[in-house]
Amino acid sequence: MSECTTILQAAAEGARITPYQASLLFEKADLVDLADTADKIRQRRHPDNVISYIIDRNINYTNVCKEFCTFCAFYRVKGDAEAYVLPDHVIHKKIEETLALGGTGILMQGGVHPDLKIDYYERLLAGIKERFKIHLHCFSPSEILNIARVSKLTVAETFQRLKAAGLDSMPGGGGEILDDEVRTDISPLKCNSSDWLMVHREAHKQGLKTTGTMMIGVGEKLRHRINHLERLRVQQDETKGFTAFIPWTFQDEHTELGKRNLPKVTAAEYLRMLALSRIYLDNFDNVQVSWLTVGLKIGQVGLRFGVNDMGSIMIEENVISAAGARNRANDAELRRIIQDAGFTPRQRTSLYERYVN
Repeated sequence: MSECTTILQAAAEGARITPYQASLLFEKADLVDLADTADKIRQRRHPDNVISYIIDRNINYTNVCKEFCTFCAFYRVKGDAEAYVLPDHVIHKKIEETLALGGTGILMQGGVHPDLKIDYYERLLAGIKERFKIHLHCFSPSEILNIARVSKLTVAETFQRLKAAGLDSMPGGGGEILDDEVRTDISPLKCNSSDWLMVHREAHKQGLKTTGTMMIGVGEKLRHRINHLERLRVQQDETKGFTAFIPWTFQDEHTELGKRNLPKVTAAEYLRMLALSRIYLDNFDNVQVSWLTVGLKIGQVGLRFGVNDMGSIMIEENVISAAGARNRANDAELRRIIQDAGFTPRQRTSLYERYVN
């Protein structure tokens, strides 16, 4: 029996794998064997044969950002002709449209705006909650750190005030690769790995659930990816506050990083990483496939690589789209794709609970 087979059999039965074993599996394991093990782990965690999805909308309230990440085609500098901060009435209109389509949540993120302080965000959240019954999944760790900094607050105080105003949970945007060797190269002005994790830790302390993410294909090595998974697993052991893990692929159109002509992540590589994520992150309930970046066909295949969630129908998405991701779907199409893969589709909430209308 090969070493890979031994590791996979143990993992399928619940054993925790090491970083060394993860490297071995990614480089040497047969893709079908890797998928089979990840699928067995999914079945153990989710024996009802359900693949969940959500109807929500990404609202990017501003594109003004001071962090100038090389992989981003969305941001604009303050004062640019295309720079914006959405008026409240525009945001409210987008929420009305979301609710009309059966939506249950709003994922709201923006650039790291140098001038917007806590009172702006409190007013924004409270104004939404006064008008709509909807889950507010908002603001990446970079945004939270910036709000705290410009408002002269601690991260804990920032979360306390945002939560009181209506914040329900926090997305894992800006995770990229949680290894500072990579982050210093691709986003030198952005928060480092420890600060990103610290913000999540504080959110979890405040009772706010968050998601973990990873963006691959930015020039990182396998060891960087595994270090990323390890850091997430360690923190989940500590706080148990992550609801899901979502890996996606770098989209390079119109970006500075794209000019480096980095090797594209192949479908097989993405699927291999997806399966490894399910195997390694043994304390995460949910793994989501990023059909937005890899396409609906690969997204459907990914459902047999340990995935139990298809993500959102994406009523609106501007950040990744600006870099070339143009995949789109609606409620009926996502349900059909899930059913054709042999699963039962089920709409969920932002906290991965079953949606009951």
